[in-house]
Amino acid sequence: MARQRLGQHFLADENWQEEIAREIGVSRNSQNFFIPGEAKESCWIEIGAGHGEMTRHLLSTGKPVIAVELDAPLAKRLEYLAEQHANLAVHHGDVLKTDLRELAAGRRIKIYGNLPYYITSPILHHFFAVVDLIDEIHIVIQQEVAFRLAAKPGTRDYGYLSVLTQYFSWPTIALKIPREAFRPPPEVGSALVSLKLPGEKAKLQIADEEKFLEFVKLCFAQKRKTLVNNLRAASEPEVTRGALASLDLAAGARAEELSVGLLAQLFQKLQK
Repeated sequence: MARQRLGQHFLADENWQEEIAREIGVSRNSQNFFIPGEAKESCWIEIGAGHGEMTRHLLSTGKPVIAVELDAPLAKRLEYLAEQHANLAVHHGDVLKTDLRELAAGRRIKIYGNLPYYITSPILHHFFAVVDLIDEIHIVIQQEVAFRLAAKPGTRDYGYLSVLTQYFSWPTIALKIPREAFRPPPEVGSALVSLKLPGEKAKLQIADEEKFLEFVKLCFAQKRKTLVNNLRAASEPEVTRGALASLDLAAGARAEELSVGLLAQLFQKLQK
């Protein structure tokens, strides 16, 4: 039974399980199903493993799989599955309180997760804290949030979450998944988003990433306001206008108009 407080929606449709498995390379029908010799060098960490709907696909690759599950009865069921598969370990706990680096035990990380829709952003922050260890991330999330992750500058969905995600990764909406694929069905559509690493971070030279992301939050604090207004707490209006002009941007520019690269340049200019 799904627990509403945990935001549980289980991917019950086997056809959609296979579609996702193919897309992320863990189906025997995937072109990139298995690379000999790679199993010991990387592991899968599955977030919200549930009844093991996708866990079995991950296990078929031969790689170590760590299933993270908060719900105690579900974690117990996964322990039974672990008795049948030597490459499965179960971690009963909250992903936001879980040390992913410790779970990986020196291996590179691939992540798959069916995320609770209401905490997608905190979980992404948690992933990106160990981004140096992660090769790829595949998450099933609310479709509306998926659009925000992949949004381009100048579009309605572009905002802080877009910049955060695209700084660390290259997000693509791999599949749109109907409500009927889940039990119980969520009220909204879902999507599989694949995040390939690294993102813009690789070509930008940001010395203090935490400070940069706080700056981006400030830029988007009130989306319809100009950058000059949103940044008043951190920069004198004339200084901000000067920095914008040096980047060939209008004094009335808004954060939603700037790419990740331009936001990084503005941040660096204002730091000076």
